Amino acid sequence: MEHSDGRREASWTEGHELNDPIAYGVLVVAVAVAAFAGWHLWRDLPFSNPLFYAVIVLELVLLAVLVGGVVALTTTSRDVEGGLFVSYLVTMVVIPPAAVLWGIAEKSRWGSGVVVVAMLSVAVLSLRSLQIWKGTYV
Repeated sequence: MEHSDGRREASWTEGHELNDPIAYGVLVVAVAVAAFAGWHLWRDLPFSNPLFYAVIVLELVLLAVLVGGVVALTTTSRDVEGGLFVSYLVTMVVIPPAAVLWGIAEKSRWGSGVVVVAMLSVAVLSLRSLQIWKGTYV
């Protein structure tokens, strides 16, 4: 909103962006959980409660990113491929619970292996969603 004296008042929708720190933050958390699951795999350990809690932390972060991404998409003037962007965000949210269910069902050490692959997938999806947001489709 612009005042008569030329001052501009920021609206609540300004500044909502999917930016590098958010995407790279998700990447770091996902890789950290993957490393923890990899440690379980290396030590021949099955899926454990601490690994479950680590995945829950990532899931909460991903839910916040999903909500923030949808808000950013609805308030941006950027030319963003909305359906593709939201599908990546939703996929990132769906992967961890699926990995947990599969990891718990698999009683061998490979339950942790499933989590490693899933968390690395989330890390890649995070980077890809940032590329979609920025419009770099290559």
